[in-house]
Amino acid sequence: MFKIVSAREAIDKIPDGARIAINSFLALSNPEELHKAIHERFTETGLPGNLRLFCAAGFGAWDESRYADPYIAAGAVSEIIAGHYNSMPGAVKAALAEKIEAYCLPLGLLSQAIRAAASGKDWFLSEVGVGIYADPRVGTCALNSISKQKIAEVRELEGKEYLLFHIPKIDVALIKGTTVDPNGNITFEKEYLTVDALALAQATKRSGGRVIVQVERVSHKFSRPRNVIVPGILVDDVVVVEAGSRSPQNSFADSADYNPALSGDVHVPASQMDYYVNKLSTTKFKKVQKDDNTADIIGERAARELHPGHIVNIGIGIPETVGKYASKLGILKDIVTTVEAGGIGGLPAPGVAFGATIGADMVCDMAAQFDFYDGGGLDICFLGGLEADMHGNVNVHKLEGGYPGIGGFANITFATKIIVFCMSFTTKGLVACRDAANGVRIKQEGSIAKFKSEIAAVSFSGANAIKRGQRVLYVTERCVFELTENGLKLKEVYNGIDERKQIRELLDFEV
Repeated sequence: MFKIVSAREAIDKIPDGARIAINSFLALSNPEELHKAIHERFTETGLPGNLRLFCAAGFGAWDESRYADPYIAAGAVSEIIAGHYNSMPGAVKAALAEKIEAYCLPLGLLSQAIRAAASGKDWFLSEVGVGIYADPRVGTCALNSISKQKIAEVRELEGKEYLLFHIPKIDVALIKGTTVDPNGNITFEKEYLTVDALALAQATKRSGGRVIVQVERVSHKFSRPRNVIVPGILVDDVVVVEAGSRSPQNSFADSADYNPALSGDVHVPASQMDYYVNKLSTTKFKKVQKDDNTADIIGERAARELHPGHIVNIGIGIPETVGKYASKLGILKDIVTTVEAGGIGGLPAPGVAFGATIGADMVCDMAAQFDFYDGGGLDICFLGGLEADMHGNVNVHKLEGGYPGIGGFANITFATKIIVFCMSFTTKGLVACRDAANGVRIKQEGSIAKFKSEIAAVSFSGANAIKRGQRVLYVTERCVFELTENGLKLKEVYNGIDERKQIRELLDFEV
């Protein structure tokens, strides 16, 4: 039987060494008051320590003072398994300093593994991950040298290779919903996502663990059965944090800044999409010079790969501009966008609200969305990249001095028919502009090459894409490359660009 308790009372029940699973997608649906209570208790008592955190996505907001980062920095955590790290700067610092064990696997694999654990399985098989960094024959899913657990291995079954992931048992689940009814049933009407809340609660109870849910209100009315996301039979503790009692937040993704266009209370037609997109801040994690049009040049060219009827995934960062230009080109109304977090229809929200959808037709559980992706449901996707090599391999998850993580990238690219990487030709100092008369002009070249003969890690395998018959483009601010059996081919050079000086002479390989 569930109990309504304070955040501290709920957290006081967490033992040392507990495996805590967090139902969040970056800043979204993230139970911040529960994180605060863990930090408060650990600071005061040193308990609970040696915590092992698990999250299919990530659980941060690009801010070291929020969510789990403070108690990670304080020393309460010994291990993290997650699909995305870029939103958790404190966790990345601790991992790269070898203060904690840390592992990164494809987001879809971890999401589907939670559902498998709910059904009683101790392992999960996926073709996603074979041939890229998570395959032990290619690389490692460990972030540092102290992370030595063998949590993924390759197995062959009926002539196919799979990545086998050993699913850890969960002691505590932290979930955020909106309302609890008299039977402890949890609804998510003001949340933008459900993530994998039901499967996570089921998996936790299967392990004999505790399910703690943060909500913002208590209702004396019973919920409509189809509106319940987590039934009361799976809930142990409910922590009520009323909207007015929360600390002021600085992210549009927080429910303190509730946006009805993201929850579905307001359905946004394509004709009004620009208005709602402009109300949300775009990605703010990379400073852009006022006269730099790099992202817009890439987004406009990439958007021209869209055709009516396409089912689409658009990633974070430079790819966010594809949605803007799809709207400007008038094709947005003729395509269907999706987000790996579960949104179908509408337009992916940018920046810190990434994962939510403006004007979605439906928001499903995350594992179900990855089922659709893995099964080849996407016609085209637009994704970023840190670097690419002569063979068409792309690194998106690892860079010197940091570790963004793979996120949904591996699943999204696994079976999509057309893959469009939206990435600048160089970085660190690049300034590109365009005008109708002279085309594209590189005002200042970047100091770091993004296309090179060797890359730090393989998040996407060009060889796998060729075997699957996928069409792969690499759209930059000055040219477009296409993947062939012989590697990258220079497909298109923009007006205003000197092919020899501004492309070929800057590459350390032949195209």
